[in-house]
Amino acid sequence: MQQLKKLTLFISLTLVGTHTALAQEYPVKPIRLLAAGPSGGPDTVARLIAQGLAAPMGQQLIVENRPSGVIPGEVVAKAAPDGYTLLVASGILWTGSLMQDTPYDPVRDFQPISLTSRQSNLLVVHPSLPVKSVKDLISLAKARPGELNYAAAGTGSSSHLAAELFKAMTGTSIVRIPYKASALALNDLFGGQVQLMFAVAAAVMPHVKSGRLKALGVSSLRPTAQAPGLPTIADSGVPGYESVSMHGVFAPARTSMSVVSRLNQEIVRFLKIPDVTEKFLSAGLETVGSSPDELAATMKSEMNRLGKVIKDAGIRAE
Repeated sequence: MQQLKKLTLFISLTLVGTHTALAQEYPVKPIRLLAAGPSGGPDTVARLIAQGLAAPMGQQLIVENRPSGVIPGEVVAKAAPDGYTLLVASGILWTGSLMQDTPYDPVRDFQPISLTSRQSNLLVVHPSLPVKSVKDLISLAKARPGELNYAAAGTGSSSHLAAELFKAMTGTSIVRIPYKASALALNDLFGGQVQLMFAVAAAVMPHVKSGRLKALGVSSLRPTAQAPGLPTIADSGVPGYESVSMHGVFAPARTSMSVVSRLNQEIVRFLKIPDVTEKFLSAGLETVGSSPDELAATMKSEMNRLGKVIKDAGIRAE
């Protein structure tokens, strides 16, 4: 019996030593970060992380852009689970699977590492629209059902889902005018061809300050530093309203937890550096940093919350 205990202890210590050695050895070669782009939130996040983690990880992090939001996910889902091929993605990774058939399951095929950032939308209107608040807009929309319209670029985009969630929670009928690019949507909003839009704060705040647009509320649950003094939509007549674009880092499923833990520690540490927070903020992003479990829970919660909106609105990827 004593010999059996000694053998069990030896095996346990050996496994712990092997686990520690693997964690210390990783990484031994460059790490690939795949993101859609080049442009947009995931690409920005990937490049900032690549710059910041190279020194502490002791290896180069190489950003690879692939067209569309689906292809990067497909590549990473099929990659070896060794920590050398990672995905930086927005919420379209998990909400996209609710709007189209994807070559991966966002929950089954990926190992979450960390939520990195959030990006708020502002509800902005053309100055000619006779409203001064979110409550005014709701009242006007209910008085004129189907007469107001909103601009949104990209089916299933953060801007699109923000508007559909707003409609669902306020019981209003506002018509979507689709655009291929946000710049085109904003141009028509400036000209008054469309009346309102949920747009990235960093993109529209200069126009709010100049008077070309009127901001009514921010889509996050808390006020954002990018729009000082602007109330949240949740505090302006739509309790519980929240619609933000989230970004996270993922590895292929079955990646060693020692590797996941190392990546998580380095990413979260990096995101807490004041200068890094400022860099993200200047790019229109608010840093977060989370545990793998928190990112996994966020994904499932968002899929449940937005799934009904997507289904009721009949949103399908084009």
